[in-house]
Amino acid sequence: MDKRGFFVEEIKKEVLGDWKSIAVEVRPSSFKNEDGSLKPFYLTREFSYLPEDKFQLEIINYADAFGKIPLVKMLIKGEVGWQGDHPVVEGGQKVDFTANESYEVTPLIQNFADVLNNLAKDGFDQWEVGKSQNIFKKKFIPFGLNEGDIFKEYDLIYLYKDMMFWGARNVDGRGFDTEENRPTNLQIPMVRK
Repeated sequence: MDKRGFFVEEIKKEVLGDWKSIAVEVRPSSFKNEDGSLKPFYLTREFSYLPEDKFQLEIINYADAFGKIPLVKMLIKGEVGWQGDHPVVEGGQKVDFTANESYEVTPLIQNFADVLNNLAKDGFDQWEVGKSQNIFKKKFIPFGLNEGDIFKEYDLIYLYKDMMFWGARNVDGRGFDTEENRPTNLQIPMVRK
């Protein structure tokens, strides 16, 4: 194994385990307010890096900055692909998160369930508060997924003093859906659970 391969294996050992958001995080979304400004997107993350490059990620989106009004929970399971050094910071690594096992969505408030019942009817049961449905490989208009799509993000991981950083969203709200959109800055870190 070369020096770089050894370094990545050490990072994988350090990442192993459970991580969580320090507080509610804010990101730009691709949706706009009436004045043309980007709508903020509030969330918390709970991430588990598992043996054999598997992961589980739970995201809860909120209507408010303090996390008092939960809208939806997403539970994503899949694989982490390690793609090499990322120039954002020494020790940063390009990673691809591929949700090739499961992608569940659970409305947490009636208004969000109503939105899903309007936008995501085909192939789904009635959306109900607290009831999860798997959107894996299904057409899911609210998230821009087409039939057969497997959700994938081109991201990064950087560890610093028992904190795990991922990439910060692009300021224009673009997702990390291509190599060209891979983040170039660090997001608020997660800490060990």
